[in-house]
Amino acid sequence: MAAELNIRQAGVDDGEIITRFNAAMALESEGISLDRATLRAGVDAALEDESKAFYLLAETDREPVGQLMVTTEWSDWRNGWIWWIQSVYVKPEARRQGVYSRLYLSLTEMANARGDIRGMRLYVMRENRVAKRTYEALGMSHSEYDLYETEL
Repeated sequence: MAAELNIRQAGVDDGEIITRFNAAMALESEGISLDRATLRAGVDAALEDESKAFYLLAETDREPVGQLMVTTEWSDWRNGWIWWIQSVYVKPEARRQGVYSRLYLSLTEMANARGDIRGMRLYVMRENRVAKRTYEALGMSHSEYDLYETEL
């Protein structure tokens, strides 16, 4: 990446770009057009209450080029937190240039500095081989768990 890449935690003023990135990600990865008002309300709720989630943004020349969101899960087995990485998106023109790697490494540094984070997890679409290779190259390994869900 030619320009310097800056990683920062998103704030309440970043709701519009995160909403755009999330809408683009849902359309690209799952063919889903999200309701914009619901999506924006969900993004704003997280930005206003870090207990729900927080976002990291990657920027070049103050222009956002990528993001990830983190939600938390308490692990009684580990007496600490698991960070779930979600809403990963990198603009197409910035892909394969280390944007996600920098986001992930920044998140890892944050987790290590806290001292109460016991692991980081994410889920990925089965067919997304490019993302899987990226995650594995960063030291993540495939879990023995399968994901089940119920939508309400």
